[in-house]
Amino acid sequence: MRRTSFARWPCSIARTLDLLGDWWTPLVLRECFYGIRRFDEFQQALGIARNTLADRLRRLVEEGLLEKQAYQQEPVRYDYVLTEKGRDFFGVLAAMSRWGDRWLAGEEGAPIVFHHESCGQDTHAEVVCAACGEPLTGADTTSRLGPGYPSRIARRPDVIRRFGLQDGPGQAPAGADQAPASADQAPAGADHCA
Repeated sequence: MRRTSFARWPCSIARTLDLLGDWWTPLVLRECFYGIRRFDEFQQALGIARNTLADRLRRLVEEGLLEKQAYQQEPVRYDYVLTEKGRDFFGVLAAMSRWGDRWLAGEEGAPIVFHHESCGQDTHAEVVCAACGEPLTGADTTSRLGPGYPSRIARRPDVIRRFGLQDGPGQAPAGADQAPASADQAPAGADHCA
């Protein structure tokens, strides 16, 4: 059965999930942050099938989250090292860990604790506003169309309603007065991620 691709949907959450693909990919990235770099170490730590691991590592290299660095020549063997893009994924894992600690940990508490080396304290992730530093919650945060949202979809009545846009002079959705730059700007299926 072929999986639906979200890679071109106008939604960063959907695009991220498309890159992750399944539960193994974030676990491979987690192991990278634990210092694991070699194929056999990933396989041993996760108990993942070798073919599945090879596929996930290949995908992470192709997407630029990991890079291969040869550590042996005969035969060639590689370390898988986080790139800047891969290191930037730490916040996602930390937020997932925080949510899991709050809602899924038993009475014994969090299975893993983050220790912030800079201040010397144990800590957890908090999602805060980049402008004011206050916590972001669903109750006090709204979503608005950004500059990358396809104009063809932005003109739809359901999108206008969902994002609280007024379909009138001076209130039209961002880019609604422009035709899409290309047909691939709003791919098939993207209409569902509005």
